[in-house]
Amino acid sequence: MLSVKNLKFQYDSSTKFQIPDINLAAGDELLILGKSGSGKTTVLNILGGLLKPQSGEVLLGDTLLSSLQGAKLDKFRGKNIGIVFQKPHILAPLTVEENLKLANFFVGEKGEQNIALLKELGILDKRKSKVTTLSEGEAQRVSIARALANQPKLILADEPTASLDDENAAIVIKLLQEQAKKFNAVLIIVTHDQRVKDHVSKHIIMGGL
Repeated sequence: MLSVKNLKFQYDSSTKFQIPDINLAAGDELLILGKSGSGKTTVLNILGGLLKPQSGEVLLGDTLLSSLQGAKLDKFRGKNIGIVFQKPHILAPLTVEENLKLANFFVGEKGEQNIALLKELGILDKRKSKVTTLSEGEAQRVSIARALANQPKLILADEPTASLDDENAAIVIKLLQEQAKKFNAVLIIVTHDQRVKDHVSKHIIMGGL
């Protein structure tokens, strides 16, 4: 499902990242661990099609990400890649349900699974609420729901447990794993949080820890 080979990226001559090859089947999970500055978020951005590497390839299914650009890349990413950012990327003026419908709209999906998704994430009762009225934990769940709104093949989570205590960190990881299994999607969690190793057996370390 996901094949990453020979990736090379550097912001300048003094900042080069050693990026390992990755081969994951549908339903697989991977944890990418690294300190700040190790390049883990750069890798996430490359895998999500938000950043183009200097060389190498990212193949998702039968599609080579580097072969797409502009609107075609945006549409492919919106339909096939769900990204859960460290800080929720949801639109404050909209309700919870409207945020999901917006994600559906951009790729021509109807969002028939949105209600079920919100229910599974425990925020169905918030579907008509404005994002500004939500707690931090609720907003994060909306961010997860929006990332999953189009049933992606690849789910990328950037530091999803960074500001959470042990109990809530475990809950969020479990939610991500359950949803990934439901869609038979590849799940990649990028973090510096060593606690996540207790929940994801397969991991790689960038830059040393």
